[in-house]
Amino acid sequence: MKHVFEYFTNVKFNNRYVDPAFLASYLVERYPDNVVEVGNSLEGRPIYKFSIGTGKTKVLAWSQMHGNESTATLAMLDLLESLRNDTVREERLWRAVSLDFIFMLNPDGSARWTRRNAAGIDINRDFLMAATPEMQILKRIVADGNYDYALNLHDQRTIFTTDGHSPATLSFLAPSQDAERTLTPRRKQSMAVIANAWLQLKDALPKRIGRYTDEFYPTATGDNLMLRGLTNILVEGGHSPDDYHRVQTRRYYTMALYHLLVSMGLLHGRDYGYENYFDIPENRSKHVDLIYRNVKLNTDFPCVVDVAVQYREELEEGADEISFVPIVTEVGDLGAKKGWKEVDCTGLRFVSEKTYPKIDAPVNFRIE
Repeated sequence: MKHVFEYFTNVKFNNRYVDPAFLASYLVERYPDNVVEVGNSLEGRPIYKFSIGTGKTKVLAWSQMHGNESTATLAMLDLLESLRNDTVREERLWRAVSLDFIFMLNPDGSARWTRRNAAGIDINRDFLMAATPEMQILKRIVADGNYDYALNLHDQRTIFTTDGHSPATLSFLAPSQDAERTLTPRRKQSMAVIANAWLQLKDALPKRIGRYTDEFYPTATGDNLMLRGLTNILVEGGHSPDDYHRVQTRRYYTMALYHLLVSMGLLHGRDYGYENYFDIPENRSKHVDLIYRNVKLNTDFPCVVDVAVQYREELEEGADEISFVPIVTEVGDLGAKKGWKEVDCTGLRFVSEKTYPKIDAPVNFRIE
């Protein structure tokens, strides 16, 4: 038995953008005995559930509830590829765990690379009303499945850090089920799984694993599942240094899925070691993608500012990969903020047709 998780990439999926039609055809062709169509999106795209394992611990997971958060989809494909190359681990895991994985719960949003579904609804805030066919599918599967655990899989923005210096490449959360954030038995079960996985991951990803805010959201999926008796865990894939296509994040997300599933099989509802959850540092939103420091604007009076820039992810029509558009998010004194990249503009020229950078607009200036 190997002690180090060996990672293999599914080379059929090399981009962050995952085309729903290509994914569907791949799943049906590659795993015909594991895949079943469980419904359709608002625009009629098929939604598939992949099932594997014979273990007594039953787990439900879903990816791309938000269409522009693809890392979990890619990580699950990579996990299957990695286990295929490690039959000892593969057999051991699937003897302990039975997994139902809903690939791409929001294929309409995924096709457009947008957070919301085709009706403009955030599926993750649609649990109570269930106005979307996608949430109706998820709730039906939850109701019919008698699951021990659920994994609610997402991506988070690049703004998050664990210590003010290191990016939160992975973040976990045991959701609250009330505004008081009561430490219920189910939250302890969730915390125990997270803590166990974190202990396996933290040396491979030092200072880059965070704990997401446990504020109670009355309409959110995870909070309501916890309230209704299903122990669940939120996973967020975040930034890695110089890795906007999330190639490295995808690798660590794959490892996280493996260790979370192993922990679920081992613990099977027990809360052993849940206290370690509180050793995981809380996420902080301290960073932006880029800061231009000490920019002297072309005004008729002395005016030196900092300019913050975030990359907006866009999918151009006909493209097979996303692009990154630099957007001005703040201008002024940004001494309390940090950039993953910073440019000191002291002594350089601000070249633009405009006097000031425009907030919420693409970068329209040069520094030279």
